[in-house]
Amino acid sequence: MAFDKDAIIASLKDATILDLADLVSAIEEEFDVSAAAPVAAAGAADGGAAEKTDFDVELTSAGTAKVKVIKAVREATGLGLKEAKDLVDNAPSIVKEGLDEAAANELKETLEATGASVALK
Repeated sequence: MAFDKDAIIASLKDATILDLADLVSAIEEEFDVSAAAPVAAAGAADGGAAEKTDFDVELTSAGTAKVKVIKAVREATGLGLKEAKDLVDNAPSIVKEGLDEAAANELKETLEATGASVALK
């Protein structure tokens, strides 16, 4: 039996999405492969871009418990009450800059625990 590429393509054009999904599953099982795109290969395609080491913690929203967020910002930054309140009132605003990943994630978790919305940049 000869391999007929054109016949296969014609069959695929007439197939439903469910038929194609079943085909992918069958091919994965038969040849012990995965149709999922490898994540590591996508990262390597960046040309070896440097991994980000400094993070800024941005308060995007104070949420409903603004007083708790102000207290957490004061504790994390050492700002006075007025400065911390201004920072929270003017969200989105940067709470701290240039933190390592662990410290940035810790601050993010602390602020989110008070009801704030936080983003790392």
